[in-house]
Amino acid sequence: MEGVKRYLENVEPRTAALFTGAACMIGTVMVLLQKGYTQREAKAKIQKAQNRRTDSLQRAEHAVLQYNKSHPETDSALILTLSLSELTKKLQEGSLNPEEVFYSYMEKTLDLNKDLNCCTGILLESFDQMKTLDSNRKGLLYGVPVSIKENYGYKNYDSSCGVVINLDHPAKEDSVLVEVLKKQGAIPFVKTNIPQALLSYECSNPIFGQTLNPHNPLKTSGGSSGGEGALIGGGGSLLGMGSDIGGSNRLPASFCGICGFKPTPGRLSSQGLSSTYRGQKSVPSCAGPMARDVDSLALCMQALLCDHMFSLDPTVPPVPFNVQIYQSSKRLRIGYLESDGYTQPSPSMARSVREVKALLEAAGHTLVPYRHLNVEYAIIELVLKGILADGATTLLQKLEGSPVDPCLKAQIVQYALPIWLKKTLSFLLKPFFSRASVCLQGLCGVGSIQDLWKQHAAVEDYIQETIAEWRKCNIDALLCPVTGPAYNHLYCGKLSSAASYTVLFNLLQFPAGVVPVSTVNAEDEEELKHYKGVYQDQWDKLFKQAVSGGEGLPVGVQCVTLPWQDELCLRLMKEVEQLVKQSKA
Repeated sequence: MEGVKRYLENVEPRTAALFTGAACMIGTVMVLLQKGYTQREAKAKIQKAQNRRTDSLQRAEHAVLQYNKSHPETDSALILTLSLSELTKKLQEGSLNPEEVFYSYMEKTLDLNKDLNCCTGILLESFDQMKTLDSNRKGLLYGVPVSIKENYGYKNYDSSCGVVINLDHPAKEDSVLVEVLKKQGAIPFVKTNIPQALLSYECSNPIFGQTLNPHNPLKTSGGSSGGEGALIGGGGSLLGMGSDIGGSNRLPASFCGICGFKPTPGRLSSQGLSSTYRGQKSVPSCAGPMARDVDSLALCMQALLCDHMFSLDPTVPPVPFNVQIYQSSKRLRIGYLESDGYTQPSPSMARSVREVKALLEAAGHTLVPYRHLNVEYAIIELVLKGILADGATTLLQKLEGSPVDPCLKAQIVQYALPIWLKKTLSFLLKPFFSRASVCLQGLCGVGSIQDLWKQHAAVEDYIQETIAEWRKCNIDALLCPVTGPAYNHLYCGKLSSAASYTVLFNLLQFPAGVVPVSTVNAEDEEELKHYKGVYQDQWDKLFKQAVSGGEGLPVGVQCVTLPWQDELCLRLMKEVEQLVKQSKA
């Protein structure tokens, strides 16, 4: 009953009286989510996972205390200020040793986790790995501690994706990317938090709890790579690995003021990464790095795109990182947009694009206006119906036995409605809340295998039409907003619509990355008071509430290129980063 009331309040107050009869139906469905385990069994599994995390944190803390006692000369404060390129240089030349770097970051991570709850567990094997690094001394990431998202396979550790059904199923071997990181001399040392089922850009689950934003605890860190965003943004890691299906790298990067990169799907191996919707093909997920600066992203990509990865996963095209393109200074023709036409940007989002556009023009690049093709059609018919082609049946099955986290409840209430009720609500909402109406219709799924094939064909057509539009505009890359600033808690699940700025590039399979360029100022907050939105509906009102109170929070922009032009995307990100830095000097 309460679930339906909350949904109706978030959708459109005028409809509340129409649908209270649905309450009993929803109550029944939500109870069914508990059928996989009894509540007692679920609680026991969760407690066991929490105990494992507590034990790993305590053992790591003890090891750090012992190290600090025997090595009082270690200058952790200095080590933590070094960029990745500075750090790798000092490690290679021997002026720093891996042990002091490892313990400096381990201590910082443990301290940060107490405030932000960003870690799901310390990888205790990292203490042993650190002692045997000399065999990989020539690796590009020799001695670098690296954090990894919870869904990355690491031998003998769960990848729960925040759902109870996945607990107590530890990986039998490392994921390909973890193996390659180790081969390159990196030390994966901690797993980081995620939202329940990975289908949210909040960061909370019933097993490990809620992660907070490092700049303001009243704000979310974003998701689904939210633990990575918080840990890196707070200084506990200088390089991390996330994954991205709708902005899951880029949104936490935006919210936490760091850099995040979504490569072309298939450029990096996904073997050994867990997903809630494995087999879904319309909107591919992909692994990608997150870091403090763009050079770190590029170095990570260079390290991963090596013969070892190509050998471990022959499905990955054996294309090494093209340093020449990344370091190029060729003038570019860049499309830009301030709004995607579906979600009106917050004032700080639009301002950041305008400021970066001016900087790029002053540097000699050509900037031309660009508009996405038929965004509402793409979001509903291609993205929503693609990811949830089965009407969310797989997701609901994964949640069996799990308490539903508050960050996911607004979504689950809609997903759990029977198809006839979704269609009825869609019809009734159509006159005064068109976006919710078409979304409910989309949540019914595609209906048949034949319709799924048609949907896949429509995705292929949309990709080709967009590429043709880029060629017509003769652009090398695109500059556009990324959703921000960081939301107040518990708004993400009510505002899947605002992920339009990022999810479109997952659908298109275009590489895309986020660079922090500014912070929200008083003028942005004042202008926000007059925010109306594209549709001026309930979701636009919720977006205004979600981003309010953001003064001082980081704001980023997004850089995008055509498929397989990952190095060019990173090159543009690097130039944006440098130009912004110079403008503030």
